[in-house]
Amino acid sequence: MQPVSMLLARTFRAMTDRFHERLAEHRLEPLRPAHGYVFRYLSAHPHPTTVDLAAHLGVSKQAAGKTVAELVGWGYVRREPHPADRRAQVLALTGEGHDYLRLADRLWAELDAEFAALVGDAEFAGLRDSLTAYLDRTAPGGIRPVW
Repeated sequence: MQPVSMLLARTFRAMTDRFHERLAEHRLEPLRPAHGYVFRYLSAHPHPTTVDLAAHLGVSKQAAGKTVAELVGWGYVRREPHPADRRAQVLALTGEGHDYLRLADRLWAELDAEFAALVGDAEFAGLRDSLTAYLDRTAPGGIRPVW
């Protein structure tokens, strides 16, 4: 019998692979999970800087800057002047970035629905509740991405 942690890791990988297959159907870049954390962070925080993003991701400013440069190059993120500090720039999702995030939300919801159809709605809801309870107790405030 496999440990739950390994089953969760394998499930995450399988669902992520299916997510990327669906992105390919839309002819979109198969962004890494770290890119998704960037999208979520930028959509939820007003006037974030690369330094703020680096702290959230748990990476160096240079690593965060590289990720931002990729997303700027693909047209999903833009840099703007900071409203209070002329030396700094803030990051924001572009219209294409918001579109990508909406599509990603829809694709993840489809994958959740497929999972629920496979195991049953009640079992899926119980799994979601159990995982949420575990994370609430062991990682309050969320988990910082590390890749």
